[in-house]
Amino acid sequence: MAIARRHFLVLLGASAGAFTLDACALAQNAPSQNKPSPGKTGAIQLPALPYAYEALEPHIDAATMRFHHDKHHATYVKNLNAALDKNPELKSRTVEQLLRDLNSVPEDIRKTVRNNGGGHVNHSMFWRIMKPKGGGEPRGPIADAIKQNFGNFAAFKKQFNEAGASQFGSGWVWLVRSKDGKLAVATTANQDSPLSEGNYPIMGNDVWEHAYYLKYQNRRADYLSAWWNVLNWEEINRRFVEGGKAA
Repeated sequence: MAIARRHFLVLLGASAGAFTLDACALAQNAPSQNKPSPGKTGAIQLPALPYAYEALEPHIDAATMRFHHDKHHATYVKNLNAALDKNPELKSRTVEQLLRDLNSVPEDIRKTVRNNGGGHVNHSMFWRIMKPKGGGEPRGPIADAIKQNFGNFAAFKKQFNEAGASQFGSGWVWLVRSKDGKLAVATTANQDSPLSEGNYPIMGNDVWEHAYYLKYQNRRADYLSAWWNVLNWEEINRRFVEGGKAA
């Protein structure tokens, strides 16, 4: 009986060990949006995705979301933190404040802050203005503002898509609140932020190839058209109101 009991305890210990190893493996393989990004205190953090990688399918595929968020955005955050470590006094300012006044950023890191700070702020907005089962006609204050500035939603959508399709190379297409308070469609190259031009970005679509090429290849226009099906108009309305306060 003692031998049988000892054998049972050995098996139980082995099972517990295997369970622990399996749990660790599962934790390591869990999607990054469910884990806080590593970083020292005070460092810029990679924001978690507010939904699963596959949540925006069929319009934006899971593979694109995984690489876009976990690789591209994460690299902007890493490079930005490395630049700010060289000038820790800048850490008392938000990234948005730095982008609004790039001339105040030391010249040796200005380009890095412009590219990677812009990439971080642009993408942080991008994840939030999309959601599963989104899209449809705009609602709330933004709907009235679009009608006032563009005539109707169809005209605005057409202008936005045409601007995005014609943006040469990498960049973004935006709906911004300009310095005079009016809404306008604008484009920026690379990861430049409208904040650096004195405009407030209400919504924007990433037209870098990494945002769409796995699914749409060179059909950027198809990607632009599909993107309207995942828009989060509640968040866009929040940004519209916020932009009015910032003006």
